[in-house]
Amino acid sequence: MTTPTPATAVLPEQTADPGPPATTRVTLRGSTKSRRRLSLPRSVRRSAGPVGLVLLWFLTSATGVLPETVLASPVDVVNQAVELTRNGELPSAIAASGRRAAVGFLIGASVALSLSLLAGLFRLGEDVIDSSMGMFRAIPWVGLIPLFIVWFGIEETPKIALVALGVTYPLYFNIYGGIRSTDSQLVEAARMMGLGRLGLIRYVILPSALPGALVGLRYALSTAWLALVFAEQVNADAGLGYLMSNAQQYFRTDVIVLCLVVYALLGLACDFAVRILSRRLLTWRANFEGEA
Repeated sequence: MTTPTPATAVLPEQTADPGPPATTRVTLRGSTKSRRRLSLPRSVRRSAGPVGLVLLWFLTSATGVLPETVLASPVDVVNQAVELTRNGELPSAIAASGRRAAVGFLIGASVALSLSLLAGLFRLGEDVIDSSMGMFRAIPWVGLIPLFIVWFGIEETPKIALVALGVTYPLYFNIYGGIRSTDSQLVEAARMMGLGRLGLIRYVILPSALPGALVGLRYALSTAWLALVFAEQVNADAGLGYLMSNAQQYFRTDVIVLCLVVYALLGLACDFAVRILSRRLLTWRANFEGEA
């Protein structure tokens, strides 16, 4: 009796998978290019949000959903801006507020830079300064307005001091954090190459702290204008806060909104200047700019 041999299936000759045709790849590339061509510029996309809010504001005011007693329409705000510009009130107010913000920012930035360098570069400075700054930071600087009035009176000094105080904290903590986040391996490599203390600070520590310092600068500039809003409510005889105080007495929401818009535009201009400065100073640093 013969054992049946297992039947072996004759398989067809296997050929390599040719893969997708070349035309498919060309089509995909072409679609990617068309998508890139149809994409809007970033400037248009960034302005879409504010333009949409203004358009919504205009529509709700025109249809009566948002009464003028609650908030003036954009048309009234623009007309008021033209009128105050013609009689010179708005330019003089912007000049007075800008002078206070500039002086207060320079004082606060000088104090923050000095303290952050002492605390970041030296352990003794950290032990003496950093804990005190952390304690004072917990105190709301807006709540110090009555104390500043007692100390400095009701003239320009308390307004400038409030701006300087608001600027000091974000600059100090960002510069201090940037100094202490320097890679220790870079420090050791610089020392092995023979760099002294001054060279180490100049070529390693300060460049490493520059990104954090620029972030703190953005926060400090926005805080300067925020502090000025509160500071100019204290017995001001000029400035945007003075215009807002007078408008509040007569329920002029168009003037109030106009002053707030000017504050926002000034802060936006400062932020844009810091962005340009960051691009120029940080060309050596590769950053992640987000997915397309």
